Amino acid sequence: MIEKEHIDRINELAAIAKVRELTEEELAERTVLRRAYIDAIKGSLRAHLESIEIVEE
Repeated sequence: MIEKEHIDRINELAAIAKVRELTEEELAERTVLRRAYIDAIKGSLRAHLESIEIVEE
């Protein structure tokens, strides 16, 4: 599960990127945070799909 602070930071970096170019450190941080977010979403989706039980009539 990704923390709200991480999502807030992703959004903050996106807003900064609209105003100016991100520094190398900010780009690296954004990459790490985005990967963590994507991994969390994929894990959540995988868990949901694995919990589905197909029942035939």
